[in-house]
Amino acid sequence: MADHTDADANAGRPRASASVVVRSTIFAIVYYIVTALFLVLGSWLLLAPRSWAMKGLELHARTCTWLLALICGTKLEVRGRENLPKGPCLVVSKHQSMWDTFALIPLLHDPAVVLKDELKYIPFYGWFCLKFEHILVKRDRAAAALKTMLNDAKDRAAAGRHILIFPEGTRTAPGAPPDYKPGYVALYEGLQLPTVPLALNSGLFWPRRSNMRYPGTIVVEFLTPIPAGMPRRQFREEIEARLEAASARLIEEAACAPNPPPIPHSPASPQN
Repeated sequence: MADHTDADANAGRPRASASVVVRSTIFAIVYYIVTALFLVLGSWLLLAPRSWAMKGLELHARTCTWLLALICGTKLEVRGRENLPKGPCLVVSKHQSMWDTFALIPLLHDPAVVLKDELKYIPFYGWFCLKFEHILVKRDRAAAALKTMLNDAKDRAAAGRHILIFPEGTRTAPGAPPDYKPGYVALYEGLQLPTVPLALNSGLFWPRRSNMRYPGTIVVEFLTPIPAGMPRRQFREEIEARLEAASARLIEEAACAPNPPPIPHSPASPQN
């Protein structure tokens, strides 16, 4: 059952057209079949070099992104690639959709993603999370978890990898009040690397807790990097302000498109 926040966010949204329903259903079937095939047929990669397994992960992401555009008409536009450093960096991203968990992978260099530790117990998926050497965090052990997360992140950064973290920890509906957790600040202070804010509007086209996939263009925008060494409070205020402003701009941009997806109302915005 959806909570009150979801109910409010969905209130007044138009029903999806028959075409969207049919295309979304077809895509869901194809997506889960393709993902299962990648996991099972690619299981031999668990014994191969990690770089081979990462190439398989990238191929899965590119395949699903292509299928989404082909079946549902949901395309991808990437802005600000020039803002990504060639060496290791911290990428702090908004998280609106399950789409973010796979489609961002090919856009980064050998990314190590900060994920919740319990995912490792899922057959195949969890095994591959360990193979990819993602950063798995036990959220019920705050102090110890932060220390382990930072040590793992330093190890991955030393290998030249991009570190990707979703600071809100879970998917948040577009326009909803943000709830940033402190882990990304600990990484910023501990890694002493440039940090790239990543804004997006994926939740408009692949909404959380919904099977609908709407046509249009998902925009991913890498913002200007924040250099290492900024005071904690100043860094937190700047990155959150920039992420929220850029994401709001992308939502507004999608709302002004010729065939916009359903736009949820922010609780802070006036209702017409």
